[in-house]
Amino acid sequence: MNQVRKADPNSKVAAENRKARFNYEVLDTLEAGLVLSGTEVKSLRGGHANIQESYASFEGGEVWLINSYLPEYLQANRFNHEPRRRRKLLVSKREMARLSQSIEREGMTLVPLKIYFNDRGRAKLLLAVARGKKLHDKRQTEKQRDWNREKGRLLKERG
Repeated sequence: MNQVRKADPNSKVAAENRKARFNYEVLDTLEAGLVLSGTEVKSLRGGHANIQESYASFEGGEVWLINSYLPEYLQANRFNHEPRRRRKLLVSKREMARLSQSIEREGMTLVPLKIYFNDRGRAKLLLAVARGKKLHDKRQTEKQRDWNREKGRLLKERG
């Protein structure tokens, strides 16, 4: 018997980097696990995390999420976590080797797109291998988005 999976309330987005797709050309995405403490998980479930200025880097044969902000969990008292600490990412060795090669050779960067909870309740990070856009590329993206919006309005008016 096949079971139909329903949308789990635990699989929600905790933080999203919406400017990443505007500032970077996303070439590939990867799902990575996060090493978090208990108060960080509770804080993430509150939904006040920020990954706008964060990035991922390779240090000592591991991948780290740097400059992400997870606010302190107020009920944790003295057992709280540091809001801007470096967090280790869980990536397989094969994926890590592939990512490090593309970053070193082709001048790419690792940009976090969103932190979410999967259907099992685990915190995951959607990581993108991206190349920075130039100013004219950003203008072209904005023109395309405005045209699509205008096209949608025109089609809606005419039925």
